[in-house]
Amino acid sequence: MGKLMGLWVVFVFAFLGKCVNGFENFNLTELQFESFYGVPDANPLMVGLTLIQGAAAKGAVCLDGTLPGYHLHHGFGSGANSWLIQLEGGGWCDTVRNCVYRKTTRRGSSIFMEKVLPFTGILSNKAEENPDFFNWNRVKLRYCDGASFAGDSEDKAAQLQFRGQRIWSVAMEDLMSKGMRNANQALLSGCSAGGLSVILHCDEFRYLFPRTTKVKCLSDAGLFLDAVDVSGGHTLRNIFSGVVSLQGVRKNLPYTCTNHLDPTSCFFPENLIANIKTPLFILNAAYDSWQVQASLAPISADPHGNWRDCKMNNVHCSSSQIQFLQGFRNHMLNAVKGFSMSRQNGLFINSCFAHCQTERQDTWFADDSPVIGNKDIALAVGDWYFDRSGIKAIDCPYPCDKTCHNLVFK
Repeated sequence: MGKLMGLWVVFVFAFLGKCVNGFENFNLTELQFESFYGVPDANPLMVGLTLIQGAAAKGAVCLDGTLPGYHLHHGFGSGANSWLIQLEGGGWCDTVRNCVYRKTTRRGSSIFMEKVLPFTGILSNKAEENPDFFNWNRVKLRYCDGASFAGDSEDKAAQLQFRGQRIWSVAMEDLMSKGMRNANQALLSGCSAGGLSVILHCDEFRYLFPRTTKVKCLSDAGLFLDAVDVSGGHTLRNIFSGVVSLQGVRKNLPYTCTNHLDPTSCFFPENLIANIKTPLFILNAAYDSWQVQASLAPISADPHGNWRDCKMNNVHCSSSQIQFLQGFRNHMLNAVKGFSMSRQNGLFINSCFAHCQTERQDTWFADDSPVIGNKDIALAVGDWYFDRSGIKAIDCPYPCDKTCHNLVFK
């Protein structure tokens, strides 16, 4: 399994490496880390795509105007009335040009979406792969708007629909009609841009259910930081500023943030998490691979390629580069300091060069999964969700963790 995973990652990034220069024009947000999330097992559960038929009448459509959709596998036994919603990730589009490109991909049109997807990791239906959630109703909501399900506007000239917030609403409405309204337990999860979506929609999700329903949220690799890049600029702030203004996100951001900060700042999780009322678990790699590549050291901030070797493989980082990355980790730990004070919240920050650890079987729950202390991610999340124990796990700094599945880019 370990060798297969390694070969798969090498293949994917050999392909992506050839595409990096082209994707740089799209600010690297089209680098699909998601393409290798679920390293396939021998016999993965394949789940079909359901398009939401009533969505168009409510203006809830993908960038190109096609219907949004999700993949649903029904629960059984003790999990028949428990629901896990996984919000798909996949970057953002922050300019008309980016979004016009995006609508020709699975991230902007249901025409190009896979008709079936493997359910692995937190979506697996096998107890030995997913001990706490295997028999729940499990849903993967596809991502086709480019603003973490938060925009609501349009560009008629470019034939673009920015309707993420409406997609979120109609999807929840549709799932409620299919049994989710009877849930006694619910978990909203997502990774990457989907992890940001979880933070934006966590309290909305809570309000869908009666107070008697146990509702919590899990954000995986969604703690995007308003960090200074290697040139002293703010690459990710510039991207987020474009997303927020282009896609009409401001009106859907929490007033508890926009009443004292600018809208772009209120798209950054570090300015939102302290005010979320619903129990939230933050799972993040301290040296998040996507943020290292696209926020800290993109080509635009590193034109001479001084960071290329380091960001492709952490073992090639110089001591000064590691020192810079330790500063990023410190920023992350400061961002969650207040959040972690709440007993209801959970935390698992491992000192890995990784991105999205819930949907990949090898990082979610396997014999050699990453651990902090002696607890792997799946058990930590389960212990927190079911109140078996409080989880506030923060790894020591790199290079102390020998259990990491660090991503190596070829």
